[in-house]
Amino acid sequence: MNVSFEMIAKTLYGLEEILAQELIESGANDVRIGRRMVAFSGNKELLYKANFCCRTALRILKPIAEFKANNPDEVYEKVKEIDWSKYIAEKKTFAIDAVVYSMTFTHSKFVSYRVKDAIVDFFAEKDLPRRSTRINNPDLQLHIHISHNHCTIALDSSGESLHKRGYRVEDTGAPLNEVLAAGMILQTGWKGESDFMDPLCGSGTLLTEAALIALNIAPGVYRDQFAFEKWDDFDPELFEKISTDDSDEREFQFKIYGSDISPKAISIARQNVKNAGLSKYIELKVQDIQDITQVPENGILVTNPPYGERLNFKDLDELYSAIGERLKHVFIGYDAWIISSNMEGFQKIGLKPSYKTKLMNGAIDCEYRQYQIFGGKHKDFKEEKNVKLSLKKNLKNILP
Repeated sequence: MNVSFEMIAKTLYGLEEILAQELIESGANDVRIGRRMVAFSGNKELLYKANFCCRTALRILKPIAEFKANNPDEVYEKVKEIDWSKYIAEKKTFAIDAVVYSMTFTHSKFVSYRVKDAIVDFFAEKDLPRRSTRINNPDLQLHIHISHNHCTIALDSSGESLHKRGYRVEDTGAPLNEVLAAGMILQTGWKGESDFMDPLCGSGTLLTEAALIALNIAPGVYRDQFAFEKWDDFDPELFEKISTDDSDEREFQFKIYGSDISPKAISIARQNVKNAGLSKYIELKVQDIQDITQVPENGILVTNPPYGERLNFKDLDELYSAIGERLKHVFIGYDAWIISSNMEGFQKIGLKPSYKTKLMNGAIDCEYRQYQIFGGKHKDFKEEKNVKLSLKKNLKNILP
């Protein structure tokens, strides 16, 4: 169990540092940040924990071979050199997922076919029983990653992408990826110290992920199965210990509020929240953002407004102007965080962001902006904030 090995955690663009921090907190060693991935080392317990606990990981891979190849035939030869009898037992099925960033390898499916041929031919040439491929729910999920001519073959310990938590029963047609939602919230630094609001909540993904973060409930609690549970060396007792350990869960003293102009969206959100068992913490209502007149003091707002895919420009102008107007007049004292690809919409908000970063929502390039909403003069606001920070640091030094 204590044998350490290399692993790779895949994530979305812009969330690499957050994922690295999650892995460090889980006990990972040799953490190295790459593009949409974090490499690290650890033992079997960490592999299970990374799958079960990391909010910003899409999948956890265990590399088994690395090599250089300049064409599909070279990939075939190198893959055939691997001793596949160590990984795919008799009567076990396998599937291959390929990710390719290369001018030489232009078709990921063709790469998958060549890898499959190499594995099948390995067993045939050794006069061993054939292993079969299976697209859905295979016994072993393999992953090949090609960057230029550098190839990595890995065992996929996750199976279905980890963003598919299992609590979402329905969505509104363009739902926020759960990993992106969790990453957005973790980026703010909020962990349940105040009320949380999303006034354009759609199917409620940000709300649900916020509740899981506030209560420190692992996102893996809803999953039916991880791919590593089918591995020959799977340790059910170890995994049960990890998956049933609720010692790090905490109380949440505040509330999470979600609203949306669409009754259908709120109905779907209510179902998803109920399915996650979080109805006690999340309050939902049908409401236009322009009709919000009162909010709890000193909360945080995180939201994902429409970018323009389903609205005309007039509607978008009105929506983003309404967001800005409500922020200035109702959400005083709040930190507001907004993700969008609509730069004109951001202009309509009419506020200067205190922070912005790049994120990807699916294939859409987005900016994620923070607005600190204050009453009175900005100078007074900054001075008050500095005093609060100083007090917080002093208390931290005094308290045991």
